[in-house]
Formats: sequence, C-alpha cells, structure tokens
Amino acid sequence: MERVTMMASERPVVIFSRSSCCMCHSIKTLLCDFGVNPAVYELDEIPGGSEIEQALSTMGCSPTVPAVFIGGELIGGANEVMSLHLNRSLIPMLRNAGAIWV
Repeated sequence: MERVTMMASERPVVIFSRSSCCMCHSIKTLLCDFGVNPAVYELDEIPGGSEIEQALSTMGCSPTVPAVFIGGELIGGANEVMSLHLNRSLIPMLRNAGAIWV
C-alpha cells in the first residue's frame, strides 16, 4: 500500500489501469480531453502490477481498475469520476490539484 501511496503522490492525477479495460480507456480519455496529463500505470504491463492491484483492493477499490487519484487522494473508479463530472465537481477538483489551469 505504501508503494501505491507514493506513486499516487508523484503527479496531480494518477490512474491505475489495465490496457484492455474499456472503462479505463473512457476515464483516461475524459481526463485528457480536459487537458489533464495523468500518470497512467497499466497494471498488466508493469512489474509488480498484481501486487499494486491487491493494494488497491485493500484500499477499497472495487473493481480495482480504473483507480483514480487526484491530488494524492483516492477518488475511486469510473462511477465515482463520472458522478463528479456530472455534478460539476470534477473540474474544480482538478484545478485545485494543479492538473488544469482553466
């Protein structure tokens, strides 16, 4: 879990993903369309990806991917990110984290 926390704090937005996950792709596309340049960790392509996925599960991510961190804080998965977007909370959150400047 310490590794996940360290990785999540390296950039304003961090996404733990799987390269074959369509919901992961959707969330990455949404954030990139806002001008965010997230750090993306494809758990099926990096060493120790399965251990990171277990740590995400322990942290309460269900499903484990996508797992989105904004400002070092776990936001959640696709449902949580889309809910924030629909209630107009996502953009201010991204601004506060320094991920976008608009």
